[in-house]
Amino acid sequence: MALPHATSGQLIDILPLGPRMEEAHSNALFKTSQLELMRLVLPRGKGLPEHKVPGAVTIQCIEGEIELCAHGKSQTMQPGQLVYLAGGEPHSLHALQDASVLLTLLFPNQSQDAARN
Repeated sequence: MALPHATSGQLIDILPLGPRMEEAHSNALFKTSQLELMRLVLPRGKGLPEHKVPGAVTIQCIEGEIELCAHGKSQTMQPGQLVYLAGGEPHSLHALQDASVLLTLLFPNQSQDAARN
């Protein structure tokens, strides 16, 4: 069963999960043809291996601590910090503590891309 996505104008709770984090799961909050917003729940020691996506990405640490590897360097992200990555930039995430992050993906407009070529 798919989780329902938020609709236009609907409030979305992105407060820290705190003690609820142990039973929480990653989920997409909303998705359009141009944008997707997800809350990733990363238990300590887990993460996402190096990958890249075509569009720009923002990663905001809500709680916990994560290691971000991108642009040939490793940075520790703490609550309240946000990073922007250009489309196609290889990156990986590793939870140093139980963590949740807000991930925003922008999808390139394929009709604009085709017009440029």
